[in-house]
Amino acid sequence: MTTAKLTGKSAGFGRPRLSTKSTLKYLILGTFLACTAVYFVYVNDALAGKVDQIRSFHTASISHNLEKPIEKLIVHAQAEQTRLLSRQSHNLSTAAERYRERRGRHPPPNFNAWYDYAQKYDAILVEDFFDRIYDDLNPFWTLEPREVRRLSAPWAHEHVISVRNHKAILKTTSRDPMRRMPQWHRLIEELAQWLPDVDLPMNVMDESRLLVPWEEINRMVQEETAGRLVAPPSEVRTQYTGLPVIDSEPQDEPLETCPPDSPSRNTPPVDIYHDSVKMPTVYPVHSFEGYVQNWTLSKDSCQHPHLRSLHGAFIEPVSISTTQSLIPLFGGYKLSQNNDILIPPAMYLTTDELYAGRGDGGPEWTQKRGDVVWRGVASGGRNKAETWTHFHRHRFVQMLNGTAVHDFETASLAAEGTTFKLPSQDHYSLMSLRNGSLGGWLSTVTDVAFTNLECFPLPPMPADQHLCGYTNPYFAVRTQIPMHAQYHSKYLPDVDGNSYSGRFRAFLRDSGSVVLKATLYNEWHDSRLMPWLHFVPVDNTFIDIFGVLDFFLGAEGNGVHDKLAERIAREGRVWAGKVLRREDMALYTWRLVLEFARLCDDRRDVLGWVNDLNNE
Repeated sequence: MTTAKLTGKSAGFGRPRLSTKSTLKYLILGTFLACTAVYFVYVNDALAGKVDQIRSFHTASISHNLEKPIEKLIVHAQAEQTRLLSRQSHNLSTAAERYRERRGRHPPPNFNAWYDYAQKYDAILVEDFFDRIYDDLNPFWTLEPREVRRLSAPWAHEHVISVRNHKAILKTTSRDPMRRMPQWHRLIEELAQWLPDVDLPMNVMDESRLLVPWEEINRMVQEETAGRLVAPPSEVRTQYTGLPVIDSEPQDEPLETCPPDSPSRNTPPVDIYHDSVKMPTVYPVHSFEGYVQNWTLSKDSCQHPHLRSLHGAFIEPVSISTTQSLIPLFGGYKLSQNNDILIPPAMYLTTDELYAGRGDGGPEWTQKRGDVVWRGVASGGRNKAETWTHFHRHRFVQMLNGTAVHDFETASLAAEGTTFKLPSQDHYSLMSLRNGSLGGWLSTVTDVAFTNLECFPLPPMPADQHLCGYTNPYFAVRTQIPMHAQYHSKYLPDVDGNSYSGRFRAFLRDSGSVVLKATLYNEWHDSRLMPWLHFVPVDNTFIDIFGVLDFFLGAEGNGVHDKLAERIAREGRVWAGKVLRREDMALYTWRLVLEFARLCDDRRDVLGWVNDLNNE
């Protein structure tokens, strides 16, 4: 979600124009008080009980000092959430009106049934929550309906879910090692009674697959925008035509992806076998005084050329099969440059305890340990002896390992085993550094380790396959910690693996802990989660992680900052229970399928729902 800019001293921001420091403090405090008052009234009146558990931050908690960037970001997030919720739809006619206002078309047929389902399950409806659907589908409006149907037909793909006569049909002709297709099929099956005939090709790989050149996508988006039509109600058709008989007619299936003005556009490739780690030590671009401000831009590798040397997705993915053609392909996650169509990930639909936990929450905040815990495998791609220092999970584990950081501080960490650099003290003024060793302090607050080093190639002996000769000197393998046991810690990092992390939803919904989230991947829920209100965003270099931990767990962490953390944990858990339920994923998927089916219809320009207009 793109958020409005703050003002500050970091790169890209102008200096405050107020005459004195105290004036600035009182102005910010006054703005916060006003936002808090509006939000409190809104929660109690406008939401009428729907989000009555979403509590405003209490002014006294942070009014003592609003000079710290993290405090400013938290206040700003609260105001943004208030603005977003002010656009909630409470009846069908308002939902349809806001749809037309934001999309430039009539809602799709059966929009009323979709709205009734939302009402039945007490869903919070904000049209902005569905922006991702239109970002993904709008380029397809430049293709003829027949072409969209042909490109999504079952004979053209290995994994497809088809709806015919309100029945969901699963087709899988190759391996699906993570069992994603049954999860998606079950969700579509639940909705099939309301869905038109449609074919949904699915991507079961860890990596996203469509990489259409930026110029082509940009042309398509402009063409789609210019061609939007809100047809007169008398001309609108309210029934899908249905798919032509194409199931028995097989046919042959018929790169620069960054914008021209982006920093990564013409940057020469990194020699990952010989170049050292290109990790910045100063404030990341687009940050607010060193901390993530714009969640969308922070995940866009076109804006951060150095990430090509710091993330496994750009080093050597485990599996990859891409095309530069725009074809319909649905998947659970993608990089900003990819053109896959997002659907809720299969791992968010499973009941597997590895991803969903046990469904029970952690202890109360005051009963949790004031530390950071993480366990995972050394995934992120196929790491090798020559490339592992460029992998994001290896860097993450080293940066949160007190011994590794101490060795770096004392220059005893061997150069070939270095995955990171310490931030400049001129940029991140850390209390823990001023009081002694950063590594020594980290050793008291972090418990971060790999459970398997994912060596390539694997050692020949099964007993050694969790180890790895080239990384054994730097990493100690630890036993796994079940998710419900991790909930006893106040801070739960969540970082990318081979793609997105399947634990994020469960962490937010169940743990009652603060989720520290770093990712390059876009997902279906991005427009409905607010960084710094529901979770703490972390830059993908992890350059800001020490500052984040210093703020919450350092010298001041046991006081007011601990209270801020408690409220972020609570807000995240309450909000996830309102907008990340299975019913919310069903609503998103239902809307997505209705829109995609309209794209495939020869009458799509006049296909829609206009009952609210006909009844005026």
